[in-house]
Amino acid sequence: MATVKEGLYYSESHEYVKVEGNIGYIGITDYAQHALGNVVYVDLPDVDDEVTAGEEFGAVESVKAASDIISPVSGTILEVNEALDDEPELLNKDPWENWIIKVELSDKGELDSLMDAKAYEAFCENA
Repeated sequence: MATVKEGLYYSESHEYVKVEGNIGYIGITDYAQHALGNVVYVDLPDVDDEVTAGEEFGAVESVKAASDIISPVSGTILEVNEALDDEPELLNKDPWENWIIKVELSDKGELDSLMDAKAYEAFCENA
């Protein structure tokens, strides 16, 4: 059973945002990494790229499938998790600690359209 963490925001495409002040850490959920299976490659964007809520910014490839990563929020990329270049399997080991990008949020109001942990759990159970 996939784990869901309290205090994060979740999208229907199985990304999460961990918010600290005006900074968002975006990654894929435990549910997503379970569905994908063994991750073998992560297509990372560039620092200073703009991301837009609801639009794709990269991809995760596994032995089973490739899946676009959809940004749950808009903002400017401050950092990418370069460790994933060499060890994409970190997303399988701990998707909560191994975020994909760190962004400066341009509109915190977008968080209101995302799910909390309880809503995301219910969403996954009905998927």
